[in-house]
Amino acid sequence: MSYPSLTLLSGRDRSVVNRHPWVFSGAIKSHPKAGLGEIIAVKTNHDQLLGYGFHNPNSRIICRLFEFTSEEREFDREYWIGKVRTAWKLRQRFLPPDTNCFRLLHAEGDFLPGVIADVYGDVLVLQILTKGGELILDHLLEGFQEIGFQNIYLKNKEAAERFEQVNLENGWLRGEGEAERVVREHGLEFRVDFGSGQKTGFFLDQRENRLLLQNVSRDARVLNAFSYTGGFSLYALAGGAAVVDSVDVSSDAVALADENVRRNVPDAKHNAIVADCFDFLRREGNLYDIVVLDPPAFARTPKAVQRASRGYKDLNLHGIKQLRPGGLLFTFSCSGVVDRDLFRKIVFGAAADAGRDVRILHQLSQPFDHPINIYHPEGEYLKGLVLEVGE
Repeated sequence: MSYPSLTLLSGRDRSVVNRHPWVFSGAIKSHPKAGLGEIIAVKTNHDQLLGYGFHNPNSRIICRLFEFTSEEREFDREYWIGKVRTAWKLRQRFLPPDTNCFRLLHAEGDFLPGVIADVYGDVLVLQILTKGGELILDHLLEGFQEIGFQNIYLKNKEAAERFEQVNLENGWLRGEGEAERVVREHGLEFRVDFGSGQKTGFFLDQRENRLLLQNVSRDARVLNAFSYTGGFSLYALAGGAAVVDSVDVSSDAVALADENVRRNVPDAKHNAIVADCFDFLRREGNLYDIVVLDPPAFARTPKAVQRASRGYKDLNLHGIKQLRPGGLLFTFSCSGVVDRDLFRKIVFGAAADAGRDVRILHQLSQPFDHPINIYHPEGEYLKGLVLEVGE
């Protein structure tokens, strides 16, 4: 089968030759005669085939490649089901024991742009963020059912409809019932509300970082700011923390955080606090042995980076001030446009303003089930530092 071709400008094909999966509109010599979401071939100015991707003529990213090859080929149902099988095999190889919630498909990290699939027990929660993903949805559903998922729930973003014209209604694609499950992560139980919760219901990307917190929390007084449904809080208490304060602006999230704690550690000293985290952190300091800062993304576009940097600096400055000498700061950014080096410089500025001795103990990222395509550094969205804060 022959697919419509996109031709790159001479000298503008280097990133695609180096397997970066995005083709930007400014690199195009000739546009394909193809509709939104259709598969197109990407070629050099000398008509050399580089690969295939999903077309979006309305976006700055005009093509998202899913296959790099110099040979013409066809993409049938078996190809897409094969992508699901490969992703499943990787997760089964590395999934930790007593854990039944994880990410099965991670977009470019699994060579499937615009497709996110998270597993919560017997349910797969799906996000289809590109029109190309919508056009192969039936094949993906076949693949999910082949590996054993009969309950599939769609939890899409409004941006997918607005920018990619994805025409899918949220709700059950297969199965029915309440849009929630109780799942296990490293043996701890969490109730996940994937129907109305943030993203697909739970922040699976912090799984191993939560385990690190558990290992250093014995007898500690811990603050979990932007606590959401209490992932870090529960791990700290499971590690023997003396008391944990969970702070979030959402009363529903705070209530679920307390429920998750009580489900696992009924007698824990856990304070579920509804408050603005910036305001909470500005109160009198030197109160905690460990502070966790895991805010939502402050910047989603390059234009927002400067403002986001100020927010991260203010947050970390006051987080440091909350720590007793010798305390630990677990600080994160999930803003993809704030890279690892910039985030470290921001935290450096906060430490300098605080005027305290600070050492980096760990540099953290996302776990194996959120794989990073080495040619696509934008996929490394989660950055974290564990700092020891002295006098």
